[in-house]
Amino acid sequence: MHADWSVTPAKRWIARATLGADGRYHAEQSQRVEHATSLLSTLGEQVGQAGAALVGFDFPIGLPLAYARRAGIKEFITILPELGKDRWSKFYEPAHTPEEISIRRPFYPGRAGNTRQQHLLKQLGFETINDIRRRCELSHPVRRAACPLFWTLGAQQVGKAAISGWRQVLVGENGILPNVSLWPFSGSLTELIQPGQVIVAETYPAEFYTHLGVRFSKRKRGEKTGKRSQADRAANSSCLLEFAKQAGITLTPSLEIEILDGFGPAPDAEDRFDAIVGLFGMLNVVFGGRSPGEPENEDVQKIEGWILGQEWTDSNSYRNKEE
Repeated sequence: MHADWSVTPAKRWIARATLGADGRYHAEQSQRVEHATSLLSTLGEQVGQAGAALVGFDFPIGLPLAYARRAGIKEFITILPELGKDRWSKFYEPAHTPEEISIRRPFYPGRAGNTRQQHLLKQLGFETINDIRRRCELSHPVRRAACPLFWTLGAQQVGKAAISGWRQVLVGENGILPNVSLWPFSGSLTELIQPGQVIVAETYPAEFYTHLGVRFSKRKRGEKTGKRSQADRAANSSCLLEFAKQAGITLTPSLEIEILDGFGPAPDAEDRFDAIVGLFGMLNVVFGGRSPGEPENEDVQKIEGWILGQEWTDSNSYRNKEE
């Protein structure tokens, strides 16, 4: 399963592919996520003791290493249930002013107006924006750097989605469930995919675009292009359908029509497009078309996390490149 996530409930869509008795995966149209806090528990009930589920979310899962060291955090999955409570009670409350930013209240800003990322750096005690990026968020040759985790303003921000995802989904109503494992914090993908388990991984549809051959036209002034354009989404139908064919994935007729149509003109079409791209990208990893990208660095394994399917590199060659 792959969820295209948003702080806005109406823009949360999840796509599913189920392994059938015929040995093929059967993919369906994406559905709106109705109950975020019980999503993983419901999924656990569906797979039971014999099945297993791999579910990807396109919100950050993990903390920047430099921040974690300053905060005295040694493991992400250990601190996660504590965030939002006791001494971390303000962690999920974005600061309204620079003065409110602190190690235990790192998200910013709570509202627009005379806010700059430099405020985050100054108050948290860092020099460059890459200091508050995780290694997997740095730019690499085929993708620009991702927005820093703690920034909560603008179209590219991921902070609000992380707050929503961590509180509502990962911790949920009853804490991290015993049958839920977070990759790569709890082990390698092969180790984690076991009967009765729900494995959660971070995904990034823009990373999967390259893997699947998704391409967009160059932006023209005043025109919608890229995944926001129905025409551009439809232009990528051939590569998506070809991947499904070569991988032996069975599509429901309604999903095939939706892909050919560029997911239609509705405002949520780009979210449904990314849900399916994410699903296909995950299946590509499952089938061995891409390595999961198992991080070989202990700090990344335990603190920062990694994006499923992104090639692992221990190089810092892009860390000094500002975006």
